[in-house]
Amino acid sequence: MKYRAITENHLYNKAYRKGKKIAAKYVVIYVLPDKHAFLFRKENPNKQYINRIGLTVTKRIGGAVTRSRVKRIIREGYRLTDKEYGIKKGNLIVLVARDTAVNAKSTDLKKDMEYAFKKLGMI
Repeated sequence: MKYRAITENHLYNKAYRKGKKIAAKYVVIYVLPDKHAFLFRKENPNKQYINRIGLTVTKRIGGAVTRSRVKRIIREGYRLTDKEYGIKKGNLIVLVARDTAVNAKSTDLKKDMEYAFKKLGMI
């Protein structure tokens, strides 16, 4: 269990308003420390902090098939970045796809996320 999805709309809004933001070529990343991280730490079998991840892909990107593909690629890029560098845990992270993400590959997104997370001090 490395991360959990953000399901409440108010958490997205809070990350947008109060979180640190960095815009890269393919994604915009918002990071906010999670005040309820200790609750998820108790639920976690390994008793470790986890990140809560939210993905936003607007209709402007394309149809349902395109949006689903972009979501899969973003998830994979995040997973590869976390596996290689170890992103700090206990945060709300919102990943917003940009128009250029449609033609990107997961390795491109990985490089983009590396850059963004380093700038945010998460790696």
